Amino acid sequence: MRKYRKREHVENYLKTDYRGDPLFNDMYLPHISLPELSVDEIDTSTTYLGKKIHFPLMINAITGGTEFAENINADLAQLAKRFDLPMAVGSETIAMEDEEAVESFEIVREIIGEEGIVLGNMNGNLTVDEAKKAVEIIRADALQIHLNPAQELAMEEGDRDFRGTAERIRAANEALDVPVLVKEVGFGMDASVVERLYDLGIRHVDISGYGGTNFFEVENLRYFNSDMTELYGWGIPTAYALYEAVALGKKDLHITASGGIRNGLDLVKCLILGADMCAISGEILRYIVHGGVDYASVYLDDLINKVKIVMVLVGAKNIDELRQVKWKATGRLLELLR
Repeated sequence: MRKYRKREHVENYLKTDYRGDPLFNDMYLPHISLPELSVDEIDTSTTYLGKKIHFPLMINAITGGTEFAENINADLAQLAKRFDLPMAVGSETIAMEDEEAVESFEIVREIIGEEGIVLGNMNGNLTVDEAKKAVEIIRADALQIHLNPAQELAMEEGDRDFRGTAERIRAANEALDVPVLVKEVGFGMDASVVERLYDLGIRHVDISGYGGTNFFEVENLRYFNSDMTELYGWGIPTAYALYEAVALGKKDLHITASGGIRNGLDLVKCLILGADMCAISGEILRYIVHGGVDYASVYLDDLINKVKIVMVLVGAKNIDELRQVKWKATGRLLELLR
């Protein structure tokens, strides 16, 4: 069942056409006509999980567990290696049940190598032993634990009881020798949840806001006896969720922004808002499936180039200077912030 669902999720994502609004367009950036900068001196490097990388973008969790998923993961890993990007594998829960599924995750580390950054992934129902195994399978630099109650409730076979998740996260975080990153799956993480996770000892979160992959639509395509369209607009827009998480002022909290980042301008706006790392999954998946690694490479080359262009136009030479850009909120984002 889980193997079939893995493939179905990928195929249904590619069929989706609903686009939520992450509210990036409600951010006004100043145009600096006298930047005194050269594109050649723009520095997009940053440090992530103790390793220096050239660009603040991660290929976020997508899939794993089947031969079909293994091929996708191999392509994604090649892309990550080519651009020196961190990569998170899809949920390894299936590997806890089926030894044959392990290879579809192991291949990521094999391709990226020990010098690259690879993150494991499990759901909130994990045990400490499962958390350790998920890390061991891919020699992970960190473990993502995803929170997906909305997606589970949209699935006929999904979970209905989410009690005890916080304690399981705390136990895994205390037991592992690598950091635990807690992430949403596209409905946004409220600041109150971020603060609660911080109190549990978590220092890495992915707010994964509304505006990217919409699992109400993805799951809706799997069933013909249930209509979830009224819930397609459910979630916290990425720009707002990110602003609120940063506003908590937790200096040692590492915040990843994801959810509807599709181009260089979106990515720059997330960094201006205060994200330490940005992540994309669905948009990269489309390029991989439709044209392979080379096609996806063209997309990433263009994205990186556009980031550098925008950095010049706002007068920021590096990531730290981006965070000093004076932006203004408009429209719905301004209403939410008020």
